[in-house]
Amino acid sequence: MTHVGVGPGGGVARRLAGPFLVLGGVAAAVTLVAVVDPHEPGHYPICPLLWATGLYCPGCGTLRMVNSLAHGHAAAAFGLNPLAFVLLPVFGYLWGRWALRSVRGRPMASRLLTPPAAYGFVAVVVVYWVLRNLPFADVLAP
Repeated sequence: MTHVGVGPGGGVARRLAGPFLVLGGVAAAVTLVAVVDPHEPGHYPICPLLWATGLYCPGCGTLRMVNSLAHGHAAAAFGLNPLAFVLLPVFGYLWGRWALRSVRGRPMASRLLTPPAAYGFVAVVVVYWVLRNLPFADVLAP
């Protein structure tokens, strides 16, 4: 006889431990960035690449983007790191898929992360990285 909520890998709560630990970590990080304002110098270390070369990395502006989003300023957030902003729904979808598959007791096997998709993602990040450091694309700079 099987019990409701018990299947491969234990009960639903046990299977959701991973997704909810990640969600809790993200919530804690967003709370910290919302409270300790990265727009004010001295609260967080400067990006090592920006410090060493004067060039923006693909992640530059993300802390300020998260802070702006936490305070309801979506347009300002988009302007600080457009790529990270656009990827937020993708990360939300992947987390939701992981949680749903965990509830069903299925592993997070993803056809989304095929080699061509991974290479395409890396290519987009590299092109974004280069473009945001060119004078004619200063709209991509944080």
